[in-house]
Amino acid sequence: MISRNGPRRSDPASPWGGDPDTFLPEDKYAGTLVGRAWLPASGPGRPGGPAVIAVREDGVYDLSSLAPTCAELMEADDPPALAGSIDGAVRIGTLGELLGNSLPNRDRDRSRPFLLAPVDLQSVKACGVTFAASLLERVIDERAGGDPGKAEHIRKDLSGRVGADIRRVRPGSEAAERLKDALVRQGLWSQYLEVGIGPNAEVFTKAQPMSAVGYGAEIGIHPQSVWNNPEPEIVLVVDSRGRIVGATLGNDVNLRDFEGRSALLLGRAKDNNASCALGPLIRLLDETFTLDDIRRCDVRLDIEGPDGFRLTDVSSLKEISRDVTDLVGQTIGRDHQYPDGLVLFTGTMFTPNADRDEAGMGFTHRIGDLVSISSPKVGTLVNRVNRSDRVEPWTFGVGALMRNLSARGLL
Repeated sequence: MISRNGPRRSDPASPWGGDPDTFLPEDKYAGTLVGRAWLPASGPGRPGGPAVIAVREDGVYDLSSLAPTCAELMEADDPPALAGSIDGAVRIGTLGELLGNSLPNRDRDRSRPFLLAPVDLQSVKACGVTFAASLLERVIDERAGGDPGKAEHIRKDLSGRVGADIRRVRPGSEAAERLKDALVRQGLWSQYLEVGIGPNAEVFTKAQPMSAVGYGAEIGIHPQSVWNNPEPEIVLVVDSRGRIVGATLGNDVNLRDFEGRSALLLGRAKDNNASCALGPLIRLLDETFTLDDIRRCDVRLDIEGPDGFRLTDVSSLKEISRDVTDLVGQTIGRDHQYPDGLVLFTGTMFTPNADRDEAGMGFTHRIGDLVSISSPKVGTLVNRVNRSDRVEPWTFGVGALMRNLSARGLL
């Protein structure tokens, strides 16, 4: 993993400039790209609402007549074939037009389409402590009690004593058990080490269905938090049968101070208004994008602060400690079902410790930070940071979706 302060890559002056080249995967329209958009009312008695979309080189198409929800599209026997069908699909504009209007709520034109988070009824789950680097940082959070001023001393001590061993061990193996016994004898065992190298992965609920925000929306930081960071991740899209059918990008916004004070505050640290961003689109598995492509994904993070701060970080899913199929298998199966499917954050290596302000205090967000998460095969997700009590309130839930689809004759 590379972490540094320095110039960002060349980007357009506005992250929402409507340029598809800064949004799409590196192979552009070669894959099967689907998502969701808000469509305006089309006339009296014809209300607007969310629609499943397919993004193609010749435009963006409304797939509502084929699949009224993203969850239903993912349940198809062959989602790429269904998404690729043009029968009944209505062209709603160009990708550039949608991108140009995918702004924070106060700035967008609601009379024109704009992008939403690409999932709807699916449960939003997340795996934690799946990389050795982030595992050590969670132990540091715990030992620092949520105090960033104590973190650097603990980081140096722990990295020197257990870092190399943890990076070599396979979770749940006999070697992991031996390492656990050694750490217990040294007084270094932690609940995070248990899920990091033990047989059972950490899987938690990141957000409620319909609560995630998409490309261009503001992301929320709890107003009481003083130590927090983004968590850029590959997010698996899984159907009710446990099939991985696609992938997208996600920001598992994290409050290090809350969780560091107590792991029982995980819900408060992870699930706040607009604290889950997904997008920009879902790339479905097909001949152009396979499970092995997901396993090889690199994820890049760029942060640009209103104070001139710059941070760039690159991590690779190749360094994950558990295979993505193992993570899915520990989430859904005979003992836990998801009839509407799920999306699963796979974890992150990103653990920013570069000082932003005072020496030894590490990184934390400021209001107005621009956060870009990108992966060559998946695209780029862009959001700006605000407080969770100042971003757009979440008001459109599952009940509202059902009423809206009914009013539009889609149920």
